[in-house]
Amino acid sequence: MTFFRKLRGQEEETEDASRDLQELREALERARLPEAVGGVAAKELERIRRTDSSTPEYTIGVNYLEFLLALPWNRFTEDNLDLGRGERILEAQHYGLRHVKERILEYLAVRALCSLRDFHILVVDDESIARTNLEYVLRKEGYRVSTAANGVEALEMVGKREFELILTDLKMEKMDGMQLLESVKHVAPGTEIVMITGYATVSSAVDALKKGAVHYLPKPIDLNELRSTVRQIREKKRFFQVTRSPVLCFSGPPGTGKTSIGRSIAEALQRKFIRFSLAGVRDEAELRGHRRTYVGAMAGRVLNEMKRVGVKNPVFMLDEIDKMGRDFRGDPSSVLLEILDPEQNGRFMDHYLDVPFDLSAVLFIATANLVEGLPEALVDRLEIIPFHGYTEREKKEIARRYLIPRQMREHGLTDRGVEFAAGAVGKVIRDYTLEAGLRNLEREMATICRKLARVILLDRETPAPLEVDETLVEKLLGPPRYRHEIAEEGFRLGVTTGLVWSELGGEIISVEAGLMKGSGQLILTGSLGSVLRESAQTALSYIRSHARELCVDPEFFRGHDVHIHIPAGAVPKDGPSAGITIVLALASLLTGRPARRDAALSGEITLRGRILPVAGIREKVLAAQRAGIKVVVFPRRNRLDVDNLEEDVKNGISVILVDEIPELVDVVLQKTPKP
Repeated sequence: MTFFRKLRGQEEETEDASRDLQELREALERARLPEAVGGVAAKELERIRRTDSSTPEYTIGVNYLEFLLALPWNRFTEDNLDLGRGERILEAQHYGLRHVKERILEYLAVRALCSLRDFHILVVDDESIARTNLEYVLRKEGYRVSTAANGVEALEMVGKREFELILTDLKMEKMDGMQLLESVKHVAPGTEIVMITGYATVSSAVDALKKGAVHYLPKPIDLNELRSTVRQIREKKRFFQVTRSPVLCFSGPPGTGKTSIGRSIAEALQRKFIRFSLAGVRDEAELRGHRRTYVGAMAGRVLNEMKRVGVKNPVFMLDEIDKMGRDFRGDPSSVLLEILDPEQNGRFMDHYLDVPFDLSAVLFIATANLVEGLPEALVDRLEIIPFHGYTEREKKEIARRYLIPRQMREHGLTDRGVEFAAGAVGKVIRDYTLEAGLRNLEREMATICRKLARVILLDRETPAPLEVDETLVEKLLGPPRYRHEIAEEGFRLGVTTGLVWSELGGEIISVEAGLMKGSGQLILTGSLGSVLRESAQTALSYIRSHARELCVDPEFFRGHDVHIHIPAGAVPKDGPSAGITIVLALASLLTGRPARRDAALSGEITLRGRILPVAGIREKVLAAQRAGIKVVVFPRRNRLDVDNLEEDVKNGISVILVDEIPELVDVVLQKTPKP
């Protein structure tokens, strides 16, 4: 009895396997897969048909076919190209970011123009009646149609203007359809060609398709088949024309809206949105998948996300691409070269899928805090769009429009009569946050709302409406965390203020110089990188070589050590822009002339005292504004960057542009030496 039960179970398994294979075969017939992919799928289906259903290879093959069928080979979402609607969505969800919004609206405008292009067809036939009939039918469908009596005339017309589709007879005088096909593919490889002939044979059809024709229609022409063929080619061409998307890279400090504006782009286009964080990804198989020879192999995250959303043209955000790693398992940034290159991603090869998948319709958006650490080959494929820090005015407006209403709604204060005074928001920005973005500002607003919720719940006698002013802010958040101490210090001997740029935005640093008896060493402390150490050595060499001009004892270095320290020693620092700050700190120390602390400097120096341009001008000016700095000094070659700054960025700050160190001495140092 046990034997017969086992035999019956095997028969049932065989029937289930046959049913599964039949369902797979029917699904493959309905899927309209690309020709190459359909051939691979048919071979795989035939292989697993001959495989015992109890073996692991059978399950692996079925899973592969199911994954292949689940991919969106031909499914697109229609883009909403209404510029007015897109602009309204961007303005409603984000304040400021003018240059980012302009670039996105330009992209929408280009796509709208491409989608409105006429579909121009060239009909080539040596029979006048055939040309006239085809022209009449196609014009009635709304296409623009031109005609040519032979292949030579058609080739001349192709050289003068662009055609999306050519319908050509096979047998013609002077130049037949096959010769025209070969010639057009050299002159205009993007033009699709359909062969029409009354002498249709299997060999001629195969020959035409091998040489680049997209379809083959026999005479007499079935008008319904003609209309269907042209309509399919038009849809394919329209998506090809419109879907070559740029690869945008949003670069800037945290909390400036890079990820959220990606969601707004998807909403404006009415596309599906995918966000995939690359932070900490070290294995390239995460992106490209594993080969099916491995146990437990699976496709990469890119194709898995495409399968999940079910369309071929989503907005795909690759977040934190500057946080990727690399080790013995490969270099993920090398895989991104293929994914993000418009010339390559039309045939992206996932190791698991092992057939090309077209990613050219995807709108890729990458985000990074700093792009300087990315491989040059990857940066070359990206269109970098900088996200700058916000001014105090912009932060106040964003808090009023978005942050405060959201926090009050989340903390149940919407109908409790709570109102924030403008001064209260300004106090939170100045005294409790010190950032380029908005995350800490939102946290502080959330803290205020939580404390207010507790007060209102415990004290029923709390007056309504309740106004949150500066006094109440300090009572709820405690003593101010940040003070503008640097700008308030006046003049200090051997201490200058610098401006640097990091992944968190612009920052203020202090450079301290000290002189002591020793053996002529240069001591550098403060967790400095190699470039910053070289800047300090260059600064000391400049001071020694120009000692007489600066009224410094040329022998000061003999029998003394010079110590340069940049506080916050636990924070790594590097870059050339602190060069002039170090020079002025040494000049202040050695001349006895105190340096003003409300003047912040940024610029790279040469041995001859030339000041070279630096990056991050806007972020540095905003950092100076947050710290209460009155004067900022930049290289004269950064004039264009300074001129492009908005007025509220430069509000309350005097910008001085210089070419050489001597121009700076009297600006930063006190006139007379300290007694």
